[in-house]
Amino acid sequence: MTGVLIVSVAGIKETRLEAAADFAAEMDARKVPLSLLVAPRMKDKYRLARDEESQQWLRSRRAAGDAIVLHGYDQAATKRRRAEFAALPQHEAMLRLTAADRVMEQTGLRTRLFAPPRWAASAGAMAALPGAGFRLAALANGIHDLDANTIVKARVLGIGAGFRTEPWWCHMVVLGAERIARRGGVLRLSVSAKLLDASGPRQSMLDAVDIALHHGAHPEVYRLTRPGVSRVA
Repeated sequence: MTGVLIVSVAGIKETRLEAAADFAAEMDARKVPLSLLVAPRMKDKYRLARDEESQQWLRSRRAAGDAIVLHGYDQAATKRRRAEFAALPQHEAMLRLTAADRVMEQTGLRTRLFAPPRWAASAGAMAALPGAGFRLAALANGIHDLDANTIVKARVLGIGAGFRTEPWWCHMVVLGAERIARRGGVLRLSVSAKLLDASGPRQSMLDAVDIALHHGAHPEVYRLTRPGVSRVA
């Protein structure tokens, strides 16, 4: 059985662009497209709309086959110790999705794909997504096709952006990747862009990708239907 490999990078902005571009070049050499998780706002007053360099890079990557995935609006916790979309009622989720979608459209990065911060979305947020125009939601334990109301069950193995970063965890990610790829499953890897200039996390992600390819996993991105079918949004 042939498995599927999806590699995503979160937290892209101008101060992390060099490391993200270097990692992307490594993936290009392996013929592995990336799913790029983009938020219109981040902490330290970051605004995608003012970050022309990242906008241009993201647009060029999508033109080359990468996927752009909305990764929240401002990534701020909406309840104590809860990720942005993890506990929102439908109305509040709709407001944030609409605001985020507007920025993505203005920057030429509009997408119908959504992955909430920390991969967590409440029932209200999930209910709001179709009304806001989104057709796919990538959550911690599965990829939801919102048109067909189906789920591809597969958990995310990540480093940073809500996941641990210690050496022992990075090693566990590599082991988990080998196990899933060997069994022909859907392997979803995720890394925070701010860790891509750290040798340990970066090498662990490269090792996980390489071992998946060794076991014959087919590189993919998040798409409008199940992996391996249809087109990038």
